[in-house]
Amino acid sequence: MPKRKASRHKDDLKFLEKSLRQNGTAKRNGPKRKTWSTHDLKNIKPLTPSQEDLFHAFFTNDHVCAYGTAGTGKTYLALYLALSEVLNSKTPQDQLIIVRSIVPTRDIGFLPGDLNEKISVYESPYKDMCAELIGRPSTYDDMKQAGIIRFMPTSYVRGLTWEDAMVVVDECQNMTFHEINSIVTRLGHNSRIIFTGDTNQTDLRPVECGMEKLLQVVGNIQTFEKIEFNHHDIVRSEIVKSWIMATEELAAA
Repeated sequence: MPKRKASRHKDDLKFLEKSLRQNGTAKRNGPKRKTWSTHDLKNIKPLTPSQEDLFHAFFTNDHVCAYGTAGTGKTYLALYLALSEVLNSKTPQDQLIIVRSIVPTRDIGFLPGDLNEKISVYESPYKDMCAELIGRPSTYDDMKQAGIIRFMPTSYVRGLTWEDAMVVVDECQNMTFHEINSIVTRLGHNSRIIFTGDTNQTDLRPVECGMEKLLQVVGNIQTFEKIEFNHHDIVRSEIVKSWIMATEELAAA
């Protein structure tokens, strides 16, 4: 896949903003949706310089790695940007695949229920984000049923090929490099990938965490761009910003 031209950034943003202005936020009530377009997406604007860099990187490169401090909107914006491509009839990507490790600090075997019920615990953040972005609480489940969204634990990606897909790899600080390698090598024609993560939030031992190596590898790939977020980009809440700044100061002392 050739490197995306910088000139497309302006055109894509104009198209996205025009579509969002025309329709605004989708209605909360009514029958289940079976089709969606960019008109249904909430109008999201970058709030910090790093968020703006992420938007620009997404529209001028094939693949992006957004990493750094918690509470900076990395996953939320990754999901938004991915959906803006998937719901755009002018782009080849027609499905969003969310990949995440489902074995963090505690073994999944301790969670109640069957495998699907255990996995659904890890889907909760994306259900909330899709509800916010589209305006309907059932959006995530509706899109899964329609085949637009797929949730894939890292344990189940081997042997797959993802064509015409936007792939969001979330919480990649909790993946080994072997897992990350298995994910990237699933990408087929017209597929793009966005990594998000924060090495300070890893549940793995430093020797097991594959994110540092990921950052080194993508730095050598022309079609990838890395965007780093820090405490200046925190938008979740003031207490989160104060907490993270205090912990960083303590660690540096």
